[in-house]
Amino acid sequence: MTRQKIFGKLGEDVAAKFLQAKGYTIIARNFRIRSAEIDIIARVHDVIIFVEVKARSNIRHGLPSEAVTLRKQQKIIEAAGVFLQDENFADCACRFDVVEVYLRGGNVEEINHIENAFEVTGG
Repeated sequence: MTRQKIFGKLGEDVAAKFLQAKGYTIIARNFRIRSAEIDIIARVHDVIIFVEVKARSNIRHGLPSEAVTLRKQQKIIEAAGVFLQDENFADCACRFDVVEVYLRGGNVEEINHIENAFEVTGG
């Protein structure tokens, strides 16, 4: 596993623990379809939350959430639709969050949870 993949997995692990501490139930991690992956799928109350995790050690190249481009959002939305159909959650409310994890030397410096970071738009 590359250093970058290890860093990303650590960020996802931190984000999952953070969400669980907030009362979220983790349903799935690293849900994949051919063209996309969702890092974390969680549930809180009756809402399914699709979470993109972005881990960074600094903001030299912008905020982590800025890396969730429109194209990335579209891929996550596509994968979410597959998940909702496959798991019979099609009638559940859902939302799309981003969790920014700032790590330095393997230590968590900050976690920023952006609820409703993006949404499905018509068209």
